[in-house]
Amino acid sequence: MASHPTYARIALLGNPNTGKTTLFNQLTGARARVGNYPGVTVERRSGRMTVGGREAEVVDLPGTYSLTARSPEEQLAIEHVLGMHEAPPDLVVVVVDAGQLVRNFYLVIQLIELEVPLIVALNMLDEVADAPDHQAIGRLLGVPVVPIRAKTNRGLAALTEAIAVGLAKPSFGSVKVDYPEALEADAAAVVQALPEGWGQGKPKRELGLALWALGSVDEHDELRGITPELRAACIERQAVSGRDVDTESITARYRFLDAHVTPLVRARAPGTVPTTTERIDRVLLHPIWGFAVFIAIMLTVFQSLFSWASPAITRIESAVSWLGTNLTQHLPAGVLTDLLVEGVLGGVGNVIVFLPQILLLFLFIGVLEDSGYMARAAYLMDRIMRALGLHGRAFVPMLSGCACAIPAIMATRTMERHRDRLLTMLVIPLMTCSARLPVYTLVIGALFPPSRVFGIVPVQGLLMVFMYLFSTLMALLAAGVLGRTVVRGRRIPLLIELPPYRMPTWQSVVRQMSERATSFLKEAGTMILACTIVLWGLLSFPRHDAVTLRAAPPEMLATEDKRPRTEASETSVAPTVNVRSERLTHSYGAKLGRAIEPAIKPLGFDWKIGVGLIGAFAAREVFVSTMGLVYGIGDADQSSEPLREKMRAESKDGKPAYSPLTGLSLMLFFALACQCMSTLAVVKRETRSYRWPAFLFVYMTSLAWVTSFLVFQLGTKLGF
Repeated sequence: MASHPTYARIALLGNPNTGKTTLFNQLTGARARVGNYPGVTVERRSGRMTVGGREAEVVDLPGTYSLTARSPEEQLAIEHVLGMHEAPPDLVVVVVDAGQLVRNFYLVIQLIELEVPLIVALNMLDEVADAPDHQAIGRLLGVPVVPIRAKTNRGLAALTEAIAVGLAKPSFGSVKVDYPEALEADAAAVVQALPEGWGQGKPKRELGLALWALGSVDEHDELRGITPELRAACIERQAVSGRDVDTESITARYRFLDAHVTPLVRARAPGTVPTTTERIDRVLLHPIWGFAVFIAIMLTVFQSLFSWASPAITRIESAVSWLGTNLTQHLPAGVLTDLLVEGVLGGVGNVIVFLPQILLLFLFIGVLEDSGYMARAAYLMDRIMRALGLHGRAFVPMLSGCACAIPAIMATRTMERHRDRLLTMLVIPLMTCSARLPVYTLVIGALFPPSRVFGIVPVQGLLMVFMYLFSTLMALLAAGVLGRTVVRGRRIPLLIELPPYRMPTWQSVVRQMSERATSFLKEAGTMILACTIVLWGLLSFPRHDAVTLRAAPPEMLATEDKRPRTEASETSVAPTVNVRSERLTHSYGAKLGRAIEPAIKPLGFDWKIGVGLIGAFAAREVFVSTMGLVYGIGDADQSSEPLREKMRAESKDGKPAYSPLTGLSLMLFFALACQCMSTLAVVKRETRSYRWPAFLFVYMTSLAWVTSFLVFQLGTKLGF
């Protein structure tokens, strides 16, 4: 057991949607930091505050309705409050919704049974017509109860004072729940199997832990640190008794709450006018109108990521391009300048170009969460998503993936269970992101003639729609398969509170946006930058003077700013289009493209497309500009007619090298392959492991190869 640090440790705990994080922000201000809990990929928010002249660390624990756990994420609360992996907190502040006392106090009872030093912060008093008597509640539970309004800072001075007193003289509370004798006998048997040090020799805590184990530990759980003896004891008691011991403990606790807490709450009289929340929910939870509103909101989110972020992205790309041009003009030509401009600056551009979409997405998520609508959206979609093994909250990240997988993968943090987050992360990259559109546009424009089906529907437009539908279908199928194989887990019913509608706390929303953007820049950004530099090296080396002189005759050798070549600049001239093209075709990347040609030839691809696939790993849309360099066009885009003509004219054995069938095979490959190092970097950051990005790359690339192979080979046999 770790020893206490010199500063005080305070944990904030409570049900979801009780204002816990708002209180955390008010207590810690700007001195908050984000990390991860030991051993699991769950975000941990902590900050500092000064209380009673003493420095204290405040930890914002994940929201939970009880301490009962089936997964490592749910196990965090009890591990932290008992100090199983680090020093236990000196005080736990439980944030309670004043309008939902019975449900919220279930967690308080469990904490009292575990002899945890407590203070109850009675929040959201402004949302109840008749505030409960906090002094009466305090006498009932035996712990201090402080009424607050976290959003407006009311009561925070009194809470801070109570925290100071609680640190000096902690209160552990006292309640007497009448459990069935048989359940107490089961708990007594399990106490004997508790690992050494768990109960710290305290009989009351040991009994509370035994009740926790009987409700949490079984043969299907995903808990960590459970000894074989404890697991066997729990399973044996459950089997021998033939009773549902978890239900027995829940029933006993709620019987106590109904008898003692319910009288403190003034119920609303029958026939009272419905609240504003109830009137709004008649529309937003309606089986028809609710879905109509939901789709409208999701389309707004999608449009913001797809179109509204475009001006900011264009400005960032223009600024990076302008800076690169100026550096090229004012720095001596050579390898170091190319490394700085194309490698380092290009890598920085590849990182910051995602910021507009990340900020916009988390703006929407923050507003939807704070307003109370996100819970309704999860409720509406859960009936559909659960058939595929996905969580109801997975819909927002998956739709966001149609704009960009990077912010979409980061948005999976709104899901509580690691299994749900991981499964969603593994299928988001299959959605058609905006980076694939330039590739589709180039291939369709170059290899598919502008004909019409039945003389009405344009083939080119039909193909674009097909690619969107195809990727969505594959993502859903992949979710169904992976959820039953690689990411298997017991389906847990969606239990979610529908909080009253509230105005968002803009300070909290902006802080969330800032934290997500900073986290991306610090962690995923470094890997993206490193990968960009490595790819630049593959496509730029070796650099031989003979290549430069053969590629560019004297009349073409001029610097990019059109200044005439002087004798002094004979060997350090900035590369022209032909030089860049020649260097690319003799680069390590081109050699790698030729090396993988036997593997991609059955898909209808040659080494030139292979080089394009390697370049596209930096970002899918780079495939277009890489193909432009391969064909000596320069920095081409998807609408470049010279590049389209070159691809159409490419021949082999007197026949077109790229047929429409090749084009379809190539688009299907891009739809399914993980041609995006940024996506892999973010998955690594979110999972804290190289295992899952490696699996993502292998499974998507394999799926892409097999699909393209089948389409091309079958199409060839059918005469296409």
